[in-house]
Amino acid sequence: MEQAKVYFTTFKTTGQENLLQKLHRLMKTAGFEEIDFTDKYAAIKIHFGEYGNLAFLRPNYAKVVADYVKELGGRPFLTDCNTLYVGSRKNALDHLETAYVNGFSPYQTGCHVIIGDGLKGTDEAIVPIDGEYVKEAKIGHAIMDADVFISLTHFKGHEMAGFGGTLKNIGMGCGSRAGKMEQHCDGKPSVGDACVGCGACSRICAHDAPLIQNGKAAIDHDKCVGCGRCLAVCPKDAIHADFSDSIAVLNYKMA
Repeated sequence: MEQAKVYFTTFKTTGQENLLQKLHRLMKTAGFEEIDFTDKYAAIKIHFGEYGNLAFLRPNYAKVVADYVKELGGRPFLTDCNTLYVGSRKNALDHLETAYVNGFSPYQTGCHVIIGDGLKGTDEAIVPIDGEYVKEAKIGHAIMDADVFISLTHFKGHEMAGFGGTLKNIGMGCGSRAGKMEQHCDGKPSVGDACVGCGACSRICAHDAPLIQNGKAAIDHDKCVGCGRCLAVCPKDAIHADFSDSIAVLNYKMA
C-alpha cells in the first residue's frame, strides 16, 4: 500500500481565518474534492462522548465536515457503535440521547446520527480479513453499508491502547458488541454477583448458553459464541466481558 500523505495544521488563528475555516481548508488540501461523493452515503465516524464528560470533538467540527460533504453532493451521517462496557452508550437509545445531549443533533451538525451496530449492538457485517489474531472482523452494518468512510478522531490517553487515535477510532470503534468482545478477550462473558436470575439473558440467547441455576445465571462457554446480546439485555448490568488479553494482543487485534 502506498504511503499516505499526512497534512498538519496548528490551532493558531487569525482575524481572517478561524479554526472551522482552517478545518475546511485542510480537507480541501487533503483532496476531498477528488472523492466522488455524488449521491453517496458518507459515514463520519466520531466519538460522541459519555454523558456528562467533555472528552470529544465539538459538534462544530462535525458540522464543517458534513456541510462540505453535502456541498460535494454526498449524503453524510454521523456514526459510532455501541460500547461493550456499561455506560451511557451501551445501546442505541441511550447512545442517541447521549449524542444529542452532547450537541450532536441534526439541528446542530446538519446531518443525522445512525448507531452503526443497531439497537443492541448485534447488527453487524462479517468482514474477512485473515489477520494473525482476527480472521473475520465484526463491523457495524450501517458503517459497512456506507459508500464513503471518514474518520473524525480526537486524540486522548487510553489505559490499554496508550494513545487512542485514528486506529482505535476505526478498529475498536467500528466493531459491533461481539467484535469488541473478540478484541478485548476470548469472546465469552461472565455473570457477576448483581444477577437476580430474571432470565433475560437466557431468553435472548439463540444458543441456550445462559442457564438459571439456584436463582442466578451461569453461562456455558462451550455453547456461547460471544455475540454479546446478553450484555445488552441484562437489566442489572451483571454480565460482563473478561478483559483477559494482554495489551500487546489487544493492539494487534485493533489494528
